[in-house]
Amino acid sequence: MKKIILVAVVFAFVAVTGMAQARPQAASPSGPSLDERIKSEIGDFRGKVWIYAKNLDTGKEYGMRADEQVRTASTIKLPIMTEVFRQVAEGKIAWTDPIEITKAVKVGGSGILSEFTDGSMIDVKTAMTLMIVQSDNTATNVILNKVSSNSVNDHMAKLSLNDTLSLRKIGGGGDAKAWDEPLNKLFGIGRSSPKDMVRLLEMLEKGEVVSKEASAEMIAILRRQQYKDGIGRNALDTVPVASKSGSLDRLRSDVGIVYTRRGRIAMAITVDDMPVVQYIMDDMGNELIWRLSQILQEGLAR
Repeated sequence: MKKIILVAVVFAFVAVTGMAQARPQAASPSGPSLDERIKSEIGDFRGKVWIYAKNLDTGKEYGMRADEQVRTASTIKLPIMTEVFRQVAEGKIAWTDPIEITKAVKVGGSGILSEFTDGSMIDVKTAMTLMIVQSDNTATNVILNKVSSNSVNDHMAKLSLNDTLSLRKIGGGGDAKAWDEPLNKLFGIGRSSPKDMVRLLEMLEKGEVVSKEASAEMIAILRRQQYKDGIGRNALDTVPVASKSGSLDRLRSDVGIVYTRRGRIAMAITVDDMPVVQYIMDDMGNELIWRLSQILQEGLAR
């Protein structure tokens, strides 16, 4: 009887062991790393990608070619805005200073000022706001007539944002001193790096640009900007986004802060050298920026 029991016990043990060995192994709870997810997402993308992102609450960060200089397109309007606030704070210009919209100052592209009747008058505050909220190109140029690209660049240098330069007005003219350097001519209206742009956003969020009040007002304006085809796409009303995007032939760029429940995620993403020029919301550059922004939010969450 003892032998029968012993055999039964051994048989049961072997059967259970065999079942355990046949059971599939559980997937790793951590899953792919943030870097692996980013590289997988851009694996088939036909173009170049630059990324820097940081959780401003935890300090956790991610970068890919983050220190390389890139064309800014309209994201250079963010540094230009900071210089306007600085000059107003120092009394060099006033928000109520009049600006005449003439045929000579109008340029095409985004914005509405090019449709204004020649001789229409606006003020500095209106022009600066339209420059960001509607990415108005005419507004940008009349603002640069007031503050100059050289002053913008001096301000960026004082903030230790040495990759960032406003080089000239949209459509040409108003060239900065830096435009004389042959290499800078490759960048068009502006030059920066993903890390510089995120650093500027972080300083704004901390109230360190011009003043606490000025920084807060600039963030509020960035929250109202209307081109949210990349970082801010499909964002819920409960997830505010303060951002500035840019488009230029084969380039798409977006810089901004996403105010998630798991941290304020600041990011700057540039895609360039795309094979097709498409000025539509769903072009491959905007869609990639949107997908990358989602991955960065998840990967940098606290």
